[in-house]
Amino acid sequence: MAVSGKSVCIYCGSRDGNDPAYGDAAVAVGKMLVKNGWRLVYGAGDVGLMGKVANAVQAAGGATFGVIPTHLMDWEVGKRDLDSFVVTETMHERKKVMFMNADAVVVLPGGAGSLDEFFEALTWRQLGLHEKPIILLNIDGFWDPLCDLLQHVVDNGFAGGNILEYTQVAEDVPTLQKLLSQSLLEANAG
Repeated sequence: MAVSGKSVCIYCGSRDGNDPAYGDAAVAVGKMLVKNGWRLVYGAGDVGLMGKVANAVQAAGGATFGVIPTHLMDWEVGKRDLDSFVVTETMHERKKVMFMNADAVVVLPGGAGSLDEFFEALTWRQLGLHEKPIILLNIDGFWDPLCDLLQHVVDNGFAGGNILEYTQVAEDVPTLQKLLSQSLLEANAG
C-alpha cells in the first residue's frame, strides 16, 4: 500500500546519457510518482533526465518542487512553471532545501553532481542526521560500479557494513515503487 502526500527527492543527470533506457526510466519514474500521490522534489532543471522526470510529472498532473541556484538558471534551463520554484544562492543551499523538503531520496543515472548529492545524503545518514530511505535506480547496471566501490570501502575498513544497509538498489521502476512504498509506509508508522 502506497503512502500518498509524501515527497521524493530525485537526483539525476542534467544530460540524457548514452542509453535511451535512462530517459525512458526518468519518464516512468515521473509517472510512478504521480500514480502514488508523491510530490517530485528535484533540481528544477528542464534539461536531461531532470527535465524528463519533471515533464512526466507535470503531464500526469503531479506536484513539483524545484530548487536551483542562480548560477545554473541558464545552464540547466530553470523550469519556472513548477508548483514551487526556489532559487538559491549556492549549491549547498540547493541541496539542503531539496533534502529537507523530501521524505526519500532516489538517485537515477547521472554525473558528478548526482554522485555529490548521493554521497552527502549517505554521509548524513551514516552520521545519524536522518533516516530517510536512499534508493539507487540501477538502470542497465549503471550504478554497479558505485555499489562495488561502497563494498570496497567497507572491505578495506573505511566504513562499517551498516553503510551498505543505508542504500537500497532497484533494478527497475516497479521495484523502485515497491521499495519506496514500503520505506515510506514504515516511516509513516514510526
